[in-house]
Amino acid sequence: MNKKIKIAIVIVFLLILGYGIFYLADYNHAEKTATDMLNGTSNVSVVKTSNGLFLDGSGNDSAVIFYPGGKVEYTSYLPMLINLANRGIDCYLVEMPFNIAFFGQNSADSIMNNSSYDHYFIAGHSLGGVVASAYVNATNNTDGVILLAAYPTEKISKPVLSVYGSNDNALNKVKYEAAKPLIKGNFTEVIIKGGNHAQFAYYGNQSGDGKANITAENQQNQTVDAIINFIKVNS
Repeated sequence: MNKKIKIAIVIVFLLILGYGIFYLADYNHAEKTATDMLNGTSNVSVVKTSNGLFLDGSGNDSAVIFYPGGKVEYTSYLPMLINLANRGIDCYLVEMPFNIAFFGQNSADSIMNNSSYDHYFIAGHSLGGVVASAYVNATNNTDGVILLAAYPTEKISKPVLSVYGSNDNALNKVKYEAAKPLIKGNFTEVIIKGGNHAQFAYYGNQSGDGKANITAENQQNQTVDAIINFIKVNS
């Protein structure tokens, strides 16, 4: 191999490496509304764990393990999940490697191995929901899966709750509809009128998303209501 070819290979490798580093470092940061809740509330404590945050409220029977959306800072989901914990469902908010759930699909394992709830539900937003549904197929330890603006990519026999906003333009609706036959267990679908893709959390606008006609707080309150109802039915 002559010197010019070697130099060309090195240059290509460095370009690919540089792009990879840039891609992984570029993500949606949590807004102040979310980061202000890192210390919890009077009713919900926020505890740092080895792979994220534990939101400890008044509940002790059921817990939700939450996988964030792709390239979204995990703390963006604190307001919604603190709301859920405040209403009796403790939550584990997982911090994914490089903010991409594919790199942490089995994160729920250590959580369930080191806690003792009667019922575990795994949830995820967007890419996090896709990965959460894949995890459900790899274990029998969960009671159901909660998908926020997401869909499964393989058969799933556990109960499924699907929530998305009517103004969500980031969710691929064709693939979403095509994935419905993969759900073999009980299926509950909730469409939030006026909601969009990004307002399940606080990380700002998302490219390609539609404009919401309701507040993020409203969208998240409706989502929490749907999750609580789903857990009651399937616990």
